[in-house]
Order: sequence, then C-alpha cells, then structure tokens
Amino acid sequence: MSVDGSLVLRVAALGDGLTEDGRHVALAAPGDRVDTDGTIHFGPHHQEPPCRHFPECGGCQLQHLDDATIADFVRDRVLNALEANEIVPDDVAPVHLSPPQSRRRAVLHAINGPKGPRIGFTKERSHHVIDMSECHVLDPRLFAMVAPLRALLGNRLAKGGAAEITLAIVDQGVDVAIKGARFEGLEGHDAIIDFAEQHGLARLSLDDGYGPEPRWEPRPVTISFGGIAVPLPPGAFLQATADGEAALIEAARGGIGDAATIADLFAGLGTFALSLGQGRRVYAAEGERALVESLKAGANAARLHAVCEHRDLFRRPLETAELDRFEAVILDPPRAGAREQSIRLAEAKTPHIAYVSCNPASFAKDAARLVAGGYRLRRVTPVGQFRWSTHVELVGTFER
Repeated sequence: MSVDGSLVLRVAALGDGLTEDGRHVALAAPGDRVDTDGTIHFGPHHQEPPCRHFPECGGCQLQHLDDATIADFVRDRVLNALEANEIVPDDVAPVHLSPPQSRRRAVLHAINGPKGPRIGFTKERSHHVIDMSECHVLDPRLFAMVAPLRALLGNRLAKGGAAEITLAIVDQGVDVAIKGARFEGLEGHDAIIDFAEQHGLARLSLDDGYGPEPRWEPRPVTISFGGIAVPLPPGAFLQATADGEAALIEAARGGIGDAATIADLFAGLGTFALSLGQGRRVYAAEGERALVESLKAGANAARLHAVCEHRDLFRRPLETAELDRFEAVILDPPRAGAREQSIRLAEAKTPHIAYVSCNPASFAKDAARLVAGGYRLRRVTPVGQFRWSTHVELVGTFER
C-alpha cells in the first residue's frame, strides 16, 4: 500500500492527530501519514506506548507520542487559548513535563465483575473500569496498593456495585479513602484495621455517603509545603505530582519577585502561601472551611505572618481597595477560572500577579480582562504534570 497518504500536522486538543486535509485521526502523531482507509504509517514522532492498557484506559491519551511532541502539545494548548483572546505573552518558558510514575494522588474506580473486583481508571468517555495490571503514571507506592485493595474489596461490593478509591502519598506514607464499599459490623472493622496495619498505611478512611471518615490513623496525617506540615483532611485536593507542584511554585515565585506583602486567593491547603510566604506578610483566602483550618494550623505552627480567611471568592471576591494593599497576588482557581476576581484585579494597582491555572481556556478569558485593565502578560510557563494526558496546567505572570 502507498505511503503517500495525508500528512499529520499536529495534535488536536483531545489527542487526535490532525491531517493536512482536515481529518482527526486517533492515535496519530505529527509526521505520520494516513491513507484513505485510515491506515497509519508511523513517522519520527510516533513511539511505542509503554503500557499494555493504552489506549483503552482513559488515564492516558498521548502515550503514542514522543516527549518533544507532548511538550509542543502542552505549549500549543496554552498559546492557542491566548491567541483566541488576542493575547501574546512577552515570553514563553520551556515546557515542564513531569516524569513517568510520579503521580502522588489519583482517584481509581472499582466495580464488581464476574471474577471479582476490577480496579483502575475508567475507559475514555465510559464508566467501564479497566482492571489495572500495570501503570506508568502512578507512583509505584500507589500502584502497589491496587492488588491488595482488589483482595480487600472481594466481598465488599454489591452485585454490580461500584466504589471509588482515592490514593495519595502523604508525609506519613500512603493515604487511602474508599467510597461505596460495605464494611459492616465487627468483622468489617477488623478487616479495615488488619489491612491498614499489614500495609503500613498512613490512614484509611471510609465514606458511606456522608463524607470520608478515618477508621485508621495512628498519627495525624500531614502534607508539607515549603517544609511546613499541614493537617490533611481526607480526600483533600493536592497537586497531582510533587514534581509538577514544584514547577508551579517556582514559576509563581518568579512572578511575585521580592514582594513583601502577598495575597494567595483560592489558597487551598497553602501550596503557595506556605511555600512562598516565609519572610513575607501573607493573606490567604479559601472557600472550603476544612482547608482554611488546616492552612491556619500550618501557618501558626510555623509562626508565619499570615492571615487566613474562610471566604467564597466567587460570591465575595476581594474588592479593588483590598487588593491595592498587596504588592503581589497569587491565584489558583478551579477549572472554571476566576471571572469575578479577575474583574476586580483588572481595576487594582497591585504590581504583580501570578495566576496558576488548570484550564488554558478559562485562564485566557481572565487574562484578557487583566490585559484590558492595563496589565502585561510577561511570561507563561506551560506545565504537563498529568503525564501522557491532554490535561494542561500553566502559570501566567502579569505586571502593571
């Protein structure tokens, strides 16, 4: 068969290869050629996927691409979103890609099958659970829990029943939270304790529909930012990898410079407030009360000059007069972005802004408001901490 097919030019947003004649071709890489019958002839940027579950498993979409192409994809996702809003940054930092087997937090699914529980990520755009026998994105300490959890859940799921398992690496080891499994009576209690002891867990929590409740926690579980230990509520949000988190922090550090007073908005547990706040005066606002209490405990223990406030920044953003008190603002909103807060920021006199985003599209819309208000987008740092995924993060730094 001829290899004079249509050339794949780039990778589209969902991971498909886009050809010169406008076709979207699954599992095609730039430089591949695609015949009219869909046959792909591999080019120089196509690599052998390392995992047997690819592409069926929805945890990865880009394992068929080499690292250079993945970096281009991450960068282009950010720049294309900015271009759509007529924004050109002064500088684009090199793309940061987290290495394989570095995911320190993941949510897996379990479902009762004819041969027992299947545990893994779900199939792309499906509720079908891929029974994980290997994984090249999870930290090995997390993957090591999959087989034991499969045995633990062997008779704990209803027929056709499903459970959700949240795994995280914390200061004390591995933290496990299970939602949807049945551990009833004394026998269920003993099974939990025996399992946690046998595998040296930092904590094991169960969620019966009313939120996770720790059933095993021999020592208070913490996570550290900038060397400051913070109490970690069960199931609380963490950056996916310690490596990616460090890249985001360093990019934000460059954006705020030597500012003596900073505001950390959508502060979470204090990833940025604690890592960058030492030696500065810090105000941190977060809408989830449990996270605020943890952040406050960590800041107080470290004797930081920090004020931590429980505040819904969607309904009650900081007003311009409040923002003008700070030399720098860091914000790390959810995927929807920070529309109301960015409107106020656009009118503020704050010299420096570091905007951390997990959604280039919402970031670009907020960036357009800031630029219209007189800020310059000095630098963007694209970050791909979800290895082989189409999920892209970034830090944009602005100056007035």
